[in-house]
Amino acid sequence: MHARVEALVGRFQDVYDQGIVGIDHEVYAAVGLDPRTPVVSGSGDPDARLAVFGRDPGRHELVHREPFIGKGGQLVRNGLHARLHGGPCPDLDASVAVGRRIFWANTVPYKPKGNKAWSVGVKRAFLPVVRTLLEEVWQGDQLITLGNVAFDWFRLAEPANRDRLRDFWARPDRYEATLKVQLGHKDITLHPLPHPSPLNATWYKRFPSLLDRRLAALDWPAAG
Repeated sequence: MHARVEALVGRFQDVYDQGIVGIDHEVYAAVGLDPRTPVVSGSGDPDARLAVFGRDPGRHELVHREPFIGKGGQLVRNGLHARLHGGPCPDLDASVAVGRRIFWANTVPYKPKGNKAWSVGVKRAFLPVVRTLLEEVWQGDQLITLGNVAFDWFRLAEPANRDRLRDFWARPDRYEATLKVQLGHKDITLHPLPHPSPLNATWYKRFPSLLDRRLAALDWPAAG
């Protein structure tokens, strides 16, 4: 974990200590991880131009202490690896290595029970720290959001974004178009994609091609 990210761990734990309801304590115990430990950005690079923003970690992320390493996250990592090397990640080490080239973040860095989406209240509780992560720690400005929860986080973070985000999400080309939003003093360009879960039958098979088009439009990795 990068030192600038590690500096925020205590702040995430402070929010946890407020008594967040819904954390999957059974899974944390089963994998031997202190439930106060946030899965933040692991091997990600806060100086990267590109970041991926998702919902929250799952069991695989807790096991490996690494974000976006489960089935959905591997679709993203395979897409990155294919752009670099012409094919999917051959093993976990390659998957972790390719992840070092971008930045990773979630709306909440703790696993919810039953993998249910966190309530608005919980997202609001963690919002100031996540905002610092994206606005100050991460130095880039191009953000791939995964699913409506990650996209809608910017409606919570900045009221000025709400109407534009709502209107944009209604567009049939939302997974191809981009939207510039404000986060405090920082402008961030959002590149929405569907959530890459195997349960998302409508979009799961299409996700790799959608991601590849996003990466090509961003000229990644050449443009950082």
